[in-house]
Amino acid sequence: MDSKHSHRSEETKKAILTTAGKLFANKGYDAVSMREIAKQAKCSHTTIYLYFKSKESLLHQLSMPSLTQLKLKMQEIVQSNTLPPEKKLKEMSNQFIHFCLNNKNLHTIFINAKSTRVDEQKPELEINQIRLEIFSIMKNTLGECLSLPNDDQLLAYSRIFFYNLYGILSTYSYQHEPTEVLLERLIPTFGLSVEILILGFKANLKLVEGEG
Repeated sequence: MDSKHSHRSEETKKAILTTAGKLFANKGYDAVSMREIAKQAKCSHTTIYLYFKSKESLLHQLSMPSLTQLKLKMQEIVQSNTLPPEKKLKEMSNQFIHFCLNNKNLHTIFINAKSTRVDEQKPELEINQIRLEIFSIMKNTLGECLSLPNDDQLLAYSRIFFYNLYGILSTYSYQHEPTEVLLERLIPTFGLSVEILILGFKANLKLVEGEG
């Protein structure tokens, strides 16, 4: 009996998560209520709270596995002793591309829902902590490329770098081509964009130094 009950509970939990993911992807995180998720998952409004205490809890369960995997892969790149900083940044960009395309319908939720500023020191939500850790890894690597300390100028460049990365991906993420086909087309574009951005940042640094 306990085994059957446990199985049913696990199935209910999976149904709630799957339904929440679909609704978040189709309508946006803020537009979806716990009551709507429960209705679509065919469970009662009170039952859903036995598994997830809030919509933030659902967001956490959906997002953290993929975000954690992305962070670990970026950390592996950072720890490589054979790659120069610019190559590391390209590899990180490639991992971010894989992350977004492998989570086509939900990557905007994983990145943006309940997000905070990238210079927030102590975010309350664990999901925002890991988002900022991922951003920090990219920022520090960009700092190595430009020989910049961790200051406001590096933060500004890092924001520009991320906006470029995320912006290009947003134009492709809803296309219906297979992921591998998209990757084959996009990775060279991102590699070139990294090179151009770094050249632009270096030129801007020289301009700022000249004015100083």
